[in-house]
Amino acid sequence: MDETDFAGVTENQKETWKSGDFNEIARQNVVMAEALCEAVDPHPGQRVLDVACGSGTAALVAERRYCEVTGIDYVSGLIDRAEARAEANGQDIDFHVGDAQDMPFPDDSYDVVLSVYGVQFAPDQERAARELLRVCKSGGKIGLAGPMPEGWSRDWFAAHAEYVPPPPDVHSPLRWGTSEGLEELLGSGVRSIENNRRTALQYYRSIDHAVEVFSTYFGPTIRALETINPDDQENLLDDLGTVMSRYNRATDGTAIVENQYLQTVATKE
Repeated sequence: MDETDFAGVTENQKETWKSGDFNEIARQNVVMAEALCEAVDPHPGQRVLDVACGSGTAALVAERRYCEVTGIDYVSGLIDRAEARAEANGQDIDFHVGDAQDMPFPDDSYDVVLSVYGVQFAPDQERAARELLRVCKSGGKIGLAGPMPEGWSRDWFAAHAEYVPPPPDVHSPLRWGTSEGLEELLGSGVRSIENNRRTALQYYRSIDHAVEVFSTYFGPTIRALETINPDDQENLLDDLGTVMSRYNRATDGTAIVENQYLQTVATKE
């Protein structure tokens, strides 16, 4: 796939993520950001970059350790939300609007580079991986938390793909959730890659509420519903409810949805 095609997919993605309010989805990712920071263990004073930071969840966690934190995301509205969250907490974080595939930072700038359900969605995965490696210092850590090709994430993305197929010739974000994919993407630039399967629980008032949250706030679900006919809209919502029910641990009418994800800590050469 050539550069022009990647640029077009990126622009379409940007419009998708502008839809809704991803911050309402990211509240379920706080536990992942906490666990990732614990695994990577950035120390006070270290420079930390949160890539495809969304509304700043991982950046906020890292800054609590008194790190010097930067966040970058290509959706300006999410950066606005990240800045508002940081300001409300009295946290000093340097947020930028920019693309994970072409970051405006010098080589070897950061001790720690993080991404929680972020960089995995960049269409040009090889380029995004090179950028992670480029901005990370020698001996620095790259910490990732992202979807795996199994469990809730697999079924959730598959349900959407039934109605809105993903762009051709673009790797699935689930590639980042495999040892083989991570070796292909990062292996040439790191001395070690440690992967751990982890579980995050997503809490909702009910299965219907879970589907409502995603259909109201999650860009890919919103865009899918906008582009398919009314019958398929109902079918997609039913399918999403089925996925939520499949991984629901609750027995009291609420929804506690089990999401298995991959946590990765790589050390740069």
